[in-house]
Amino acid sequence: MVISHDDANDVTQETFVKVWKHLDRFKEEAQLYTWIYRIATNESISFLRKKRTKFFLPLIDVENSLSNSLKDDRFFSSDEIELKLQQAILKLPEKQRIVFNLRYYDEMKYEDMSEMLGTSEGALKASYHHAAKKVEEYLKNN
Repeated sequence: MVISHDDANDVTQETFVKVWKHLDRFKEEAQLYTWIYRIATNESISFLRKKRTKFFLPLIDVENSLSNSLKDDRFFSSDEIELKLQQAILKLPEKQRIVFNLRYYDEMKYEDMSEMLGTSEGALKASYHHAAKKVEEYLKNN
């Protein structure tokens, strides 16, 4: 979600610090991995918002900056289609981007996403469908 491997490492570290600090708050009704995913997702969103605020940039400029940083990232060693896919994902609205990443890359079940994000499965399916269509359109046109 944050694109840069260095930023992802920072977010991951913050996620596990929060998991450790708040382990006593974990309710065993939920699955541990969905609880951790929720923390990681929230940390990623918070990180992107802080980055936008820090540089006084609208979200679109942050997304463009992240998109451009993909090309310079020494850890990103994929082909051109993967680069275009990542750029397409960055164009999605925040919620669709989260749902798309969780479903496409992590193959998370809608049921688990629903528990993690507090959204109905139907709404998540619709978000994924709309996101997939937008990604497909972007890939066709670019």
